Amino acid sequence: MAATKSKTKITFRPLGDNVLIRRDEADDRTDAGIFLPESSKDKPKSGVVEAVGEGRVNTDTGERIPLTVKKGDRVIFTSYAGSEVKLEDEELLIMGESEILAIFD
Repeated sequence: MAATKSKTKITFRPLGDNVLIRRDEADDRTDAGIFLPESSKDKPKSGVVEAVGEGRVNTDTGERIPLTVKKGDRVIFTSYAGSEVKLEDEELLIMGESEILAIFD
């Protein structure tokens, strides 16, 4: 009997003040309707928060400082923010909360 690979769901929890973000999809055409090749698409600088860490530890008191962002928030981040990670064939970003510039309301 041959062994089969079972696909298990990976759980991922960032540490400290790190945040896991699913980047928005890149536009596939210009405003004028011209289709863009994959090589010329700009990576979006916005996305949705998928998971957050527990927060940074205050070195004076030992208490956790909670994060401002929470799961489900739509955010804007800097151009070169974070590190790309691949989880279950999906590319996500992990970055510090300080690299997030704004939250969409």
